[in-house]
Amino acid sequence: MLASRGLPLHTALRWVAPGLLASFHSSAPRLRPARVAVVLSGCGVYDGTEIHEASAILVHLSRGGAKVQMYAPDVPQMHVVDHSKGQPAEAESRNVLVESARIARGKIASLAKLTTADHDAVIFPGGFGAAKNLSTFAVDGKDCKVNGEVERVLKDFHKAGKPIGLCCISPVLAAKVLSGAEVTVGHEDEEGGKWPYAGTAGAIKELGGKHYVKEVTEAHVDTKNKVVTTPAFMCETELHHIFDGIGAMVKNVLKLTGK
Repeated sequence: MLASRGLPLHTALRWVAPGLLASFHSSAPRLRPARVAVVLSGCGVYDGTEIHEASAILVHLSRGGAKVQMYAPDVPQMHVVDHSKGQPAEAESRNVLVESARIARGKIASLAKLTTADHDAVIFPGGFGAAKNLSTFAVDGKDCKVNGEVERVLKDFHKAGKPIGLCCISPVLAAKVLSGAEVTVGHEDEEGGKWPYAGTAGAIKELGGKHYVKEVTEAHVDTKNKVVTTPAFMCETELHHIFDGIGAMVKNVLKLTGK
């Protein structure tokens, strides 16, 4: 035996047949990384995707070893907002898919191409685009309609038993489409301006969802429906707290994939 010759291990391994060594290394099981779809709604908090939330989701997915593909509906935005003024730019018109490509660095596909066969989970960042371009919630509240492709994706992933992650305002999509879904948008009282969109919790109940109070650094997991949500920018707080809450959401989504 090589060991009996007093050879160091690294030297002894050089004497091992290459085929045997390759067989040894390949014997350990290799799990396929989770394939996660991220659905965007434009580019910019007031008329599209909240960019900080999208970036946080992508960072946490990368850290979790997931393979990501981004999608957006190929439809016009409800309107365009001048983010320097917070006011609509009346003469402008933009496309949700084209604007979302800015965040995706060009690597994006039409939402019509998103299928459960190609992905293990789907995540929706927030931003007013979720309430303006993915649905009409910003205008119609509890009587809102959800974009047809968004509704299809939510129902398909739910039917397939695959996890759905949402943050900020986007949990209203799950509340509208998946009756009885448990979600959180944070607290149910404004608390002096810390939770300026607290009224959304009441709207979620009117939509048929169940609202759970959570802190900005937490995520709520609806184990029955495999829906994971976190408040994100529904709370006025420091960015790192929002980043941590999104991390909790992504971690639980990946856990539910079993990958």
